[in-house]
Amino acid sequence: MHLIITDAWLAQSRAIYLSGTKLVVAGFVMALTLMLVAAGMYHWVFLKGAREGWPVIGALVKLMVKDEFEQRDRFMRENLDAMAKRLGEMQAKMMQLESLGERVSGLAGVNPNDIKTLPGRGGALVAGRSLSMEELQATLADLDKLTDQRVDLMTVMESRLFDQKVKKMMVPTQQPVAAGILGSSFGWRIDPLNGRSALHTGLDFPAEPGTAILSAAGGVVVTQEYHAAYGNMVEVDHGNNLVSRYAHASKVLVKKGDLVKRGQKIAEVGTTGRSTGPHLHFEVLVQGVFQDPQKFLTAGQKLPAPMAVAAVPLPAMQPAQPPRPK
Repeated sequence: MHLIITDAWLAQSRAIYLSGTKLVVAGFVMALTLMLVAAGMYHWVFLKGAREGWPVIGALVKLMVKDEFEQRDRFMRENLDAMAKRLGEMQAKMMQLESLGERVSGLAGVNPNDIKTLPGRGGALVAGRSLSMEELQATLADLDKLTDQRVDLMTVMESRLFDQKVKKMMVPTQQPVAAGILGSSFGWRIDPLNGRSALHTGLDFPAEPGTAILSAAGGVVVTQEYHAAYGNMVEVDHGNNLVSRYAHASKVLVKKGDLVKRGQKIAEVGTTGRSTGPHLHFEVLVQGVFQDPQKFLTAGQKLPAPMAVAAVPLPAMQPAQPPRPK
């Protein structure tokens, strides 16, 4: 391309030759210059019109600002809805965790009100920046994960504590007669009826006729009958080949197959059978072998916590021995 520039005053001309590459570069530079000038003019006019409230430009500014606010409000609503959903899930999990905590504290013998007491907090204030939406969501996600872990842990603890409590409730450590005074203990003695040496296979608790006889542990009634030696007798199976026996009752309040709770009244003191006066004859048998019931009752008195029973070993079995020769 040839360009000829003529100067009327100097009466001379000048020729400029532009190749294709130069022409493209020149066009690009001119277009870029025009765009920058136009953008600058638009920006200047737009700002001036917005500040001074020109009719058309003011209306455009209001529309743009309104649209921006609507987009911001829509974004905030969407995020608030998502946050509200997460908050609802967290509240449900916290309620579940609180319920689990109350049940576990009850099994462990801890007052739930002591756990709910807020600890003292304080310290110097060190100001920090506000959390961003991404940081807040990440914090909620971490809290959600931590809550799930705590719920799983509390569930396992509740299961184990409940299992230990059940084991305790199934071991005969409850006094069978409230405020009962021990008469004859377990072991060899002079029989009160024939005056000979004989093995006393349980404990005697003298009491007034009609005094409540309590189940030493939870279990199932396996025997309820009249026995020539034991009189009105009740046997309760506590599982693991562990049986407690209650003899000489004047009245029996349960029957075979009944489920009884620890401390439940199952009979009343009497003097039926081979007896010299009103009392309860209490026996504990493991695998059909007589045990000293006092070891179980003493172990129950020394337990500091509900779950300590699981660690209490059964007393060593003592097989019955024949009477000593006189």
